[in-house]
Order: sequence, then C-alpha cells, then structure tokens
Amino acid sequence: MGKTAFVMLLRRSLRTKTGADICRLWRIHQALYCFDYHLEESREIKDMLLECFINVNYIKKEEGRRFLSSLFNWNINFIKMIHGTIKNQLQGLPKSLMVHIAEIYFRAWKKASGKIMEAIENDCIQDFMYHGVHLPRRSPVHPRVRKVLSYFHHQKEVRQGVEEMLYKLYKPILWRGLKARNSEVRSNAALLFVEAFPIRHPGFNAIEMDSEIQKQFEELYSLLEDPYPMVRSAGILGVCKITSKYWEMMPPTILIDLLKKVTEELAFDLSSADVRCSVFKCLPIILDNKLSHPLLEQLLPALKYCLHDNSEKVRVAFVDMLLKVKAVRAAKFWKICPMEHILARLESDSRPVCRRLVGLIFNSFLPVNQPEAVWCERCVALLQMNHAAARRFYQYAHEHTACTNIAKLIHVIRHCLNACIGRALSACREDAEEPGKENTSALDQTLSVSDAASMAGLLEIVVILWRSIHRSLENNKEARVYTVDKFASVLPQYMRVFTDDRCRTPLCVLASLMPAPAVPVFSCGVISTLRNQEEGTADRTYCILLDCLCSWGHVGHILELVCDWLPEEPPQSKGNLASKRKVRVQDPCPVKPGLALVYVEYLLTHPKNRECLLSAPQKKLNCLLKALEVSKGDLESILQSSDGSPPRLSEGTALRAFSLYCRLSIHLQHKFCSEGKLYLSTLEDTGSWLESKVLSFIHDQDEEYLKLHRVVYQQIIQTYLTVCKDVIMVGLGDCKFQTQLLQWSLGLMQTVKGLFYVSLLLGILKEITGSSLTRKTDSEEEVAVVFDMVQKVFQRMLECMAWSFKKQPEEGLQLLYSVQTPLHEFIGTVQCWHVDTPVHRGVFSTLIAASVVEISHQLRKVSDMEELTPPEGLSALPPFSRCLIGIIIKSPNVVRSFLDELKACVISEDIEGIVCLTAVVHLILVINKGKHKSSKVKDVAATIDRKLKAFMEITLEEDSLERFLYESSSRTLGALLNS
Repeated sequence: MGKTAFVMLLRRSLRTKTGADICRLWRIHQALYCFDYHLEESREIKDMLLECFINVNYIKKEEGRRFLSSLFNWNINFIKMIHGTIKNQLQGLPKSLMVHIAEIYFRAWKKASGKIMEAIENDCIQDFMYHGVHLPRRSPVHPRVRKVLSYFHHQKEVRQGVEEMLYKLYKPILWRGLKARNSEVRSNAALLFVEAFPIRHPGFNAIEMDSEIQKQFEELYSLLEDPYPMVRSAGILGVCKITSKYWEMMPPTILIDLLKKVTEELAFDLSSADVRCSVFKCLPIILDNKLSHPLLEQLLPALKYCLHDNSEKVRVAFVDMLLKVKAVRAAKFWKICPMEHILARLESDSRPVCRRLVGLIFNSFLPVNQPEAVWCERCVALLQMNHAAARRFYQYAHEHTACTNIAKLIHVIRHCLNACIGRALSACREDAEEPGKENTSALDQTLSVSDAASMAGLLEIVVILWRSIHRSLENNKEARVYTVDKFASVLPQYMRVFTDDRCRTPLCVLASLMPAPAVPVFSCGVISTLRNQEEGTADRTYCILLDCLCSWGHVGHILELVCDWLPEEPPQSKGNLASKRKVRVQDPCPVKPGLALVYVEYLLTHPKNRECLLSAPQKKLNCLLKALEVSKGDLESILQSSDGSPPRLSEGTALRAFSLYCRLSIHLQHKFCSEGKLYLSTLEDTGSWLESKVLSFIHDQDEEYLKLHRVVYQQIIQTYLTVCKDVIMVGLGDCKFQTQLLQWSLGLMQTVKGLFYVSLLLGILKEITGSSLTRKTDSEEEVAVVFDMVQKVFQRMLECMAWSFKKQPEEGLQLLYSVQTPLHEFIGTVQCWHVDTPVHRGVFSTLIAASVVEISHQLRKVSDMEELTPPEGLSALPPFSRCLIGIIIKSPNVVRSFLDELKACVISEDIEGIVCLTAVVHLILVINKGKHKSSKVKDVAATIDRKLKAFMEITLEEDSLERFLYESSSRTLGALLNS
C-alpha cells in the first residue's frame, strides 16, 4: 500500500504545481526503502526521483528539500546520478535557488554516515570544489558553483564537523590551485581560499594550528604579489575580509604589514586600474570593524592623490570609500582628502564621480538642519573657494535634499542680493536708515554689489537651482507663481544694478525661466537687441537671447528676422518690365545674411531650440527653407566666376547657407514624415543640381581653373554627403533614395579626381548595409539592387584609391591612413549582419582582388629574383595591401570570412596564374603571423598547393620568374602545411 501511494504521489507531484502532494510525499518518504534499487521495476522510480531534483517546486518548498536530501541515503550508486543531474541543470536554474541546492547537499551530508558520507564528500562536495577552482570565470556555471560552496563555508561557524570536512576536501585541490600556472585557476582558488579562511583541522594542537595559520598568511602575501591583476585583486579582497573579521586575533605586525602593502603599494599599482579599484572597493570592508579606525586614520591620508586617478572607476571607488569613512565616523574625510582636492575634482569630473562628491560634502555647504542664513553663507564661501565647483555642487544638490529646500535656498539668495542692492542705494543717498524690510545678516555686511564675481556667482546659482527643480515647480502652481512674482518684481532692478558682463548672462537666463509677460521690459527688447547685433563679431550674447525667445514660444519672431536678412530669389524674366515700373521702398535697416545664418545654425544645433524651431508654422518653415535655397544660385555664380552681377552671398556665407538648407530639409522631413517624401525630395533635387551644375562644371574646366575653386566644390560635395549619411542613419532614406545616392556616387568618382570624399562615402556604405535590417517596408528586389550598387561603389572606390596611390604615393599614403577607421567599420558591419550573402562575398572578393593585384604587380617589377622572399609580417606587404590586410586581421571573424572567400576564389579560378597564386601565398603567410590565427589558413594553403601543381610542367624553362615563384611558393606551402 505504501509503495503504491508513494509512486502515485510522486507522479502527481511532478505533474501539478501545488505543494500539497510534496508535503504528503515527505510524510511517507520512508516507503522509498521498500524499493530495491537494483531491480528493473525501480528504473521508472529513479527517473522520476531524478526529475524531482530539477523541479523548482521541490527546491523551493521546505518539505521538498527535506525529501530530496533523504534520497541520498537510498543507495550509494544513486548519489552519482543525483549529482550528475543537478550539475547538468545548474546553468538553467536561477541563481536564487543555489542556496536551496546547497542546503539539500548539506542536509544529506549531515545525516549521512559511513560510505554514504564519503560518497557525498568525494563525489559531490569535492567535485564542486574542483569545478570552483578550474571552471573559467566566464562560464555561467561558475558563479552557481561558488554559491553552493559559500553555503558550506558559512556553515562551518555554526555546525560541528564542517570545518574538518572542508580542510580534508580542500587539501588536494586548493593549495595546488593557488600554485597553478594558469592565472584564472589561481584567481578562482584565491577567491575560495579567502571565503573559507581559515582552513584548519579542529583537532590540531596549538603548535600545529599556528603553523597552519602561518602557512595561510604566507599564501595571502603571495596573492598580493602575483603577476596577474585578477589574482592580486582577489588577494586584496582576502586581506580586507580577513583583517576585518579577525582583527583582534591577528598579530599586529602582520596586520600592519598587510595593510601597508595594500595602501602603499597596490593602491598605486601602475599596471592595472582593476587592482587600484579593488583597493578602494575592499577597504570599506575593514571600516566595518571599529577597531580598525585608528590605524586607517593614519594610513588613508597617503591616498589623497588617488582622487585624481586616470581611471574613472578608481575615482568612483575612492569617493565611495570616503563616503564610508564619513558614514562610520572613522575619521574626518577632509583630513584624508583635503577640500581643495575634492573641489578641484568636482569642477571637472564626470557625472558618476561628481554625484558622489556632492553627497560627500553636501552637509558642509548646504546644512539643512541649520538656519537658512547659514545656507547662503556657505554658498558664498563655496563660490569663493572654487567658482566652477560651486556650479557643479548646486547642479546635483536637488538629488540629496527635498525640492522645498532648494526653493528656500533660491529665495534666501534673492534676499541676500536685495540686501546688497539696498545697502548700495543707501550709500548713494548717504542715508543711515535700514535698507528696507529685507532681513540682514553678518554675510550681508560682507557682500557688496561692487563684488561682481560674487554677484554673478549667486545669480548663476539661482539659475542652476531653478533649472534643477523646474519640473517640480511646474507641478506646484502656488510655488511657481510665488517664485516668478518675486523675481519678476526685482529683475528690472537687477538689470540696472548688475551691469557687469558676468552678471548679464545669468540674468537673461533667469528671465527665460519666467513667462514673457512677467518681464515685459526685457522681453520687448530682445528682438531689437538681436537685430542690432554686429555681423562677424565674436560676441555670443545672441545665444542666450535666442534661448529666451524659444522658451517663451516666440521663435516666429526669429524666423521673420532671419527671412528679412536673407536675400530673396531674383525676379523672373517675365516680370522684368513690371518690376521696373514698381516703386521700391528702401529698408533703412541693413541686411545681415551672415548673422541670420549664425542664428539659424544655433537653433538647429541645440535640441531644445531645434524642437521650438520645428514647432513653428509650416508656412514659415517653408519660407526659411526657400530663403536658404537661394545659396545654390550663389554657389553657381561663384564657381562660374561670370562677368555678370556679383553673388548676393559671399563664398563662406553661401556654403554655410547651403549646409543649413540641406540640414533643415532633413529635420523637416523627420518632423512631417507623415505627409510623405515632401522634404526628402528637396534633397534628391539637390543631388540632381549637384550632378548637373557642380559635377558638370568640374568635368568641363581645366586643372588650373579648378584649383581656384577647389575649396568651394569640395565643401559642397562634403556637405551633401554628410547630410545624406545622416538621412540613412536615422532611417529616413528608403531604397530608392539609397540607390539614387549610390548612382550619384559613381558619377562623383568618375568626375572628381581628388578623393577627399572617401571617408564620407565609406560611412554611407556602412549605414546602408546596417539600415537594411531595420527597414521592413522595402521589397527583397529593392534591397538586392541597393546591395548590388554597394558592391559596385566599393569596388570603384578601391580602384580610385589604388590609382591615386600609384600616381601620387605620398598623398595616397595619407589617404590610406585617413580611411582606416571608416573602412574597418564598413567591413565590420558587413561581417556582422550579412555573412554568406552576395554583398558579403562581393565586398570580400573586392578586398582580395585589390590586394592580389597590387602584390602581383610588385612581384612582376622585381628584377633580382633573390629579393623575392616570402613576407616576414604585415610591414613587408606593399602599402595598399598592408592597409587592407591590417584591417582584416583585427577581427577573427573577418579573418575567417576572408580566408573562406580567398579559398573560393582560388577554387573557381578567379585567381589564376603562378604570380597571382604567389600573391595569395603572401597574404595567408601574413594572416598566419597575426594575433588571430585560423585553422582555415592550412585549408587555403592546401587548395593553393593543388592549383600550383598544375603549373609544374610549364615552369620547366630555366631562370624564368614563374619557375622561381613556383618553387618558392611550393617550399613555403610545404613548410606551412607541415607545421
């Protein structure tokens, strides 16, 4: 009856997700011993029991774990099956379940005895230990094995017999692992050693125990001096964990020696940032032990310059350590790292470091538990200590306190500024009365409106603080209205009093944070100020004024001003007579097309302003686009240098306008993409204009004339290619656009002799090959046409580069260096997304052809056959091939694909003849000597060797080049195949 119920409950518990059957099964688990392990009828029982070990319901439930641990006692042979099942499924089990898995093993070991216990220890626990030492760190199983072992390490302090078991089982594995030649094995062994320390037998007498502990301290020292950084990092972790835990029991000499080794040597390890980082990540572990504070207070100040470490992660870890020092009150953090160092770092460091530094010094400069007047005093003190650091401090201050405190600080600073102005006015009137209702303090008496640096600093802080809580103010209407009213009432006075240039910018920004009606005097004068700006001056005050208009939603005023300044299209020929009869009214204000373009470029460049610009009415945007398009006619006039009317725009201005025209058309296409390809077609028309006007001009003119206009036509082409690349990158260019662009590029390479555009063209090819994966609307036929064009453009480009290098070697060499990065990115994109496709094969066959042709040409030119020696490395190849192969050997995947295509070309006889085959031999020799060697090299070598044998009879003629190359290649291939 018990056997039947056991089988029924076991089967049902595996089918259902409820835990009730598992609880019932645990109550009758003794029924298992009624089954004979060796009988055939028990096979199904074994399979179901093993399935229980990978069933999450069993592992999560207490009764389930008890049941699973009891199964180890059924039969000694079943233990290996259990362990094998668990090991095979470790990778698929969540890490959170590893503690439960370890608990199952531990319970089984605790209840076992005799041979069962030996089997659990040797076949299970020691097997985990072995894999904990020898598994690669990148293996997903490794952290799971570590978690299982960690459970046993923690049990040794609370369970009798565990320490003895660990000592016995680790003895043949751990000490050997710590001495292994493989650095990763040493590192794994070090982590286990640190976690299990001290590994000792409880039966040792005092002398034996001291000897064993001394031996383990020596191991700890050797870890700190290991040549491999990961092992040294593990040693640092070990020192910090062990000293923190056993501070009272460790001899003082060993304690001080270990910590000095860490803080005086490894904290400044020049060979590894990871080791330096480990020092500061692990020292907080020691700080948890209060007994360590006096010693660390003496040692840590020597580390103050680590705040300026080249590695960001080291700086982050160092500041985290200072935060820990502050939290546990081990020492004054500014005695470890002086405040001037902290502020210097805060001034220039990255966001992760700055946020932590602000948290470190926050209470020093914004003590929220003290009176608000003190906040302002500390603010001024910080400004005087380091102006830039003060800006960064208040930029992140809102992350460390409530928004209400930030709002209070804004108004405290306003009170302070008002008091300064009041005192200045009183001094002017020579009146001894109090300066108004504003509160005064000791700080008020030390500040003056004549101190422009402090005044500008306080105004900047107000702006920074207001921006940091801008969203909170938007959600709190009452607080926003109060703040706007208060500052709107004093802003006119601030404008009159704070006349220094350093104060003007924050005051303008402050005005932009308020609605335009709140600051009518200022807002009404912004456009006139912009209109009166001088063209060509270096003054950038226009930036903040443009920001103001955008924040107020007045971008339409800017567009009207810009369109007024840009020249209109010339009148049509039909209306010439009528236009002559019209009375023209001269605008007294001079036009400033250059300044208009500066304004437009600023708006397009800054994201928030660009968003405001593009939200303007479409009619006004079209007007701006049309005004910018006029630049094409001026560029034509400049290129043609006709005797007619001079261009309305200068050369630099026309080029800038053309660039903005192209850029704006794409922004408009992105904004109004729902209306079709309205604006993308303007870019396509621009391509047609380039082909009919610019490229035809280049084709028709002589070399001397082109030299005079080289800058103009080169910048036009570069501007167009740059914008087209961006179009494809953001997904706006469909297959039709890409095909037209590639077709245009072929015409460009046919017409223009200089190769200034190659880097941009490679970027376009890269974006096209990558964008095909994200576009789902294009048909397979359209994509195939695009990729066919990509191959043609790439082939033509390499031909032009080879021709350029042949005609002008020095310029060609500079070109090769300049295109290495974009060429590497293009090849990498093709390799990553298009393996075993026509475009992949086409690109790699083009690379092969370019290299083989150049090397073959070099071989044929050699007059002395003794000079025909196989290349010793990449540097022995001719320049063009050296560049191409240098890019290819950077990636093992690219190397494999290159060799596959090389083999295919040899087999298909696309590469034939002794000279060309010898060139291929040179290529595979260089690849074989690179850092990414491939087994495919021998496959290619064997294929070439078979092809070469077909030329055996042809090379019988003595002293011929072919014979010499044949014999040399045969010897080289033989040595390679036999190596």
